[in-house]
Amino acid sequence: MKKTLLLCFMILAVFSLFHGCGKDDPNTLTILNYGKYIEPKVLDMFEAETGIKVEYEEYITPENMYTKYKAGAIDYDLICTSDYMIEKLIGENEVLELHYSRIPLVKNLDPSYFDFSKSFDPQNKYTLPYFFGTVGILYNREMVDESKVSSWQVLWDESYSGKIIMADSVRDSFMVAEKILGYSLNTTDDDRLREAQKLLIEQKPLVYSYLVDEAQDEMIAENAAMAVVYSGEAGLALEYNDNLAFSVPEEGSNMWIDSWFMPKSARHTENAEKFLNFLCREDIAALNFDYVYYATPNTKVKESLDEELQENSTIFPPQEILNNCEVLKSLDDEAAMRYNLYWKEIKSAG
Repeated sequence: MKKTLLLCFMILAVFSLFHGCGKDDPNTLTILNYGKYIEPKVLDMFEAETGIKVEYEEYITPENMYTKYKAGAIDYDLICTSDYMIEKLIGENEVLELHYSRIPLVKNLDPSYFDFSKSFDPQNKYTLPYFFGTVGILYNREMVDESKVSSWQVLWDESYSGKIIMADSVRDSFMVAEKILGYSLNTTDDDRLREAQKLLIEQKPLVYSYLVDEAQDEMIAENAAMAVVYSGEAGLALEYNDNLAFSVPEEGSNMWIDSWFMPKSARHTENAEKFLNFLCREDIAALNFDYVYYATPNTKVKESLDEELQENSTIFPPQEILNNCEVLKSLDDEAAMRYNLYWKEIKSAG
């Protein structure tokens, strides 16, 4: 009985932590974001300037985010994630409309990013662009033949066995195999998915590790010869190790955009809009750019960068590369289940 009472007390204590003993605190903001995807001092500055307390959580992949959100344990006010997952949530009626009139500094964002966002938010009703980029190969020029990194095939080269990092992400890793096979990264054809899976299983003995956030650090430390990474991670890694370079292979890749949205669970929508407006402010967007190092949609920040950085093709990919890329689309439940099942089979293969 004592154990039962203690358990009940613990449950109530956890509930109280997030819900203020049953009374919602209107002076809070609960955020869910990718790991290492905001300058920590930005959160402190927002709290200091507004008096709004920020409850901040992180996740690794869009699929992790979806599971966390759908669990319903926490009422998130703002979430940042990738295009295809936002498209899925919009389709499930899980996203609230933004009142852009309450986000006046949205004027600092390049309108072309909103045009791009129409691929997953057709009427620009729900999202605020945050960063965008590509996926490619971060490689060490002292370890890898540069003539080979123009193709994803280099990731199957046995001479680099034990020195290859693949993305610990179902859609990003499948994308690599699908592009080698000449297929769309949005294919749901089962025969094509099985072909891609076979390729990834064949590659597995060559793989040093499957990573996301840690891939950049492993490459800087020269613990691997090459890694599949997002362009922003590559751009930052290049700053720390002069031996590193980045390539978006000629078969094509994924062009992605990460955006903020208010989920249906949001209790503090005005606080969320205040935060979005804060993120659009030039000094705040500059802090985030310096920390994250992805292409920023904030025109004032980009214009303030030196010419060399503005022309950095890793951070700001040229149009010819973007033209050869695809945007990930949301999968229906059946296709998503097959992708996830086949990915689990890859990870568990001997």
